[in-house]
Amino acid sequence: MPLYFTPALLLLVLTCAQVSQSVPVMSKGPLTESCVLHAQALLQNITETLTQNQLFTGIDCTKESVELNMETKTPSVCAPKESTCAGVVKATFDQESCLTNIGEDLHHYYNFLDAQPNPDNRLALTVLFSLREIMENCFPRSLPTDLVSKEAATVRPSPYDERLHLCKVLKGFQVRSVTINRALAYMNSGEHTK
Repeated sequence: MPLYFTPALLLLVLTCAQVSQSVPVMSKGPLTESCVLHAQALLQNITETLTQNQLFTGIDCTKESVELNMETKTPSVCAPKESTCAGVVKATFDQESCLTNIGEDLHHYYNFLDAQPNPDNRLALTVLFSLREIMENCFPRSLPTDLVSKEAATVRPSPYDERLHLCKVLKGFQVRSVTINRALAYMNSGEHTK
């Protein structure tokens, strides 16, 4: 079930070390610079999409709440060893759990975004493209095999409600993408092996 955050709570969550320094591990060998670049492109495309007036006509997306995927534990399981959040020090790092959670996040957002009405292909040409690139090149286990059929939807909300929900989920994905970017940069630096 999605969770909504107020700006103050979101600021608290983002300043916590466990969120701001997540640490994933790639499944096919050492982290490459290309994974860092794919993650940066994804974050940039999400950020640019959130500012598109055509996609969010009548909605000031910057003032809307954030809807995060709470089905994963990416921020906590990917926190680097010896990191501290709310006074608790994390002593170990579980690479498999981190990788699994990041893959589940990518899979979740891909399925959600792919199922959105997209008449002018704004999402497909930007966010979905970048998302697929990072999934194929860095997290191949997260590639969707059960894509949601856009025709299978029964009752759809109003176009305004769909765009409002998309705005909130994209903002949540932007937050999670920041976590993934920091994690990939951390892994690429080699600090996780010290």
